Amino acid sequence: MYEVKDLPDRLVVEPTANVEDVDLSRLATYAVSNELIDRGDVLSVTIVTNFSASGTMTTPVRVGDDGMGDVPLIGKVSLAGLEMEDAEQAIVTAGVQSGVFRNPHVTVTMKRQRVNLITVLGAVEEPGVYELPRGSSSLLAAVVAAGGLSDKAGPDVEIQRPLRRGSGGLMAPLPDGSRVQLTSFTEETDLSGKTVRVNLASAAKEGKGGYYLDDGDVVTVRERDAQYIHVMGLVREPGQYELPLNQDVYLLNALAMAGGRSLQVADNVWVIRRLPGQDKPERIRVSVREAKLSDEANLRLTGGDTVSVEETPLTFVVDTLGRFVRIGMSSALPLF
Repeated sequence: MYEVKDLPDRLVVEPTANVEDVDLSRLATYAVSNELIDRGDVLSVTIVTNFSASGTMTTPVRVGDDGMGDVPLIGKVSLAGLEMEDAEQAIVTAGVQSGVFRNPHVTVTMKRQRVNLITVLGAVEEPGVYELPRGSSSLLAAVVAAGGLSDKAGPDVEIQRPLRRGSGGLMAPLPDGSRVQLTSFTEETDLSGKTVRVNLASAAKEGKGGYYLDDGDVVTVRERDAQYIHVMGLVREPGQYELPLNQDVYLLNALAMAGGRSLQVADNVWVIRRLPGQDKPERIRVSVREAKLSDEANLRLTGGDTVSVEETPLTFVVDTLGRFVRIGMSSALPLF
């Protein structure tokens, strides 16, 4: 048995995470240039060796899973992770070193950028399968593509990653010249075939971006489960009540749901709370009078709580006197 002021941490209910107030922009990943080449992209490579038409060659080049592009006459050139200008220089260097060309002019453009197919399910406005450019294939982009979170969305999201060979992930250049892998799932933390759980409220509060989605990933936004409390004892409408979504409920709110106390002198309330994995419930004593005077004493409730407005000697006396007065008044009324 505990008083509100002496509650241990394990019995303190954390504030409800209101998904509507979550700043999803804080989940954004690094901005990536569309000029950045990645595995699976198809490039258009034009090589000019002289000013005649016969000296110009344009061909599509696909960047393989190994990051290499097979350029005709030159062979394999490492292109993944390069900007277009850097790719042009890499092809020129490879062509000269191989002895195929002396001083070629190379132009590289993006013919078709590889996209990731991401499935978004659950509490979003428009569940479905969406194509996301690999450079911006993030959890935020997937939620936005699906029309945003629905009214029933909770803060918990699951990212299911199918089994795949290797890892990879787009490497983005930073202002200092270094590069960063745009994925929370690196080779050291290989989560292929596993489920990653993200709490949107916590991640946004911490500014945790970087939830990169790979091809075939499934994002499920969980609906907030309906939760109930029971109100019993000296209240006008005892029963079970559903807690509202995205909103904290306190002791005084629970009493209001039950129509208020049947006796205003009833002050002693027990909140019976059962913790997960614990056989015996915990009991917390709360005073209605103190709850009205102090926010700290107005206990925050959680699903599964039972609120019992207790009978005391004072409430018994008041109730008995009330019954006696009602009976006396009814017997004194004249009959017509």
